Amino acid sequence: MLIRVIAVGTRMPSWVQEPVDDYSSRLPSEWRVEWKEIRAEPRGAGANAAVWMAREAQRIRAAIPPGATVIALDEKGTDLDTRGLAARLQRWRDAGPPVALLIGGPDGLDPELKRSAAERLRLSSLTLPHPLVRIIVAEQLFRAWSVLANHPYHRD
Repeated sequence: MLIRVIAVGTRMPSWVQEPVDDYSSRLPSEWRVEWKEIRAEPRGAGANAAVWMAREAQRIRAAIPPGATVIALDEKGTDLDTRGLAARLQRWRDAGPPVALLIGGPDGLDPELKRSAAERLRLSSLTLPHPLVRIIVAEQLFRAWSVLANHPYHRD
């Protein structure tokens, strides 16, 4: 199973990159997680959030693997618990195509990109800083795998 996490923002600090790499490396080889950073559109005078998100969406679309099931992380998405996420991952794995998880930039994801996604998932009701979202996604992917593999990492 290929899971490509496509995240707006580059050059994450070590407090982000180290745990992301650690959780990703714990997954077995058949659960391949690729992290693809997308350059954020420079914010400044002369444009607005809709323009910036649309430009970022072009770069995000270019990074989505052909035929992938696209999952947008969005504050208005479906709220899952760990077992629910594990069940989704099992379903996506069994379906066969790669999965693309999309993490937006400072203004979120372009509305059209969210509408075109197969699903929208919410990580929290809280507003989370985008670097922290990467750590949460990496840990939750590992935790969901541990549920499916009956690994002792996840405890009910």
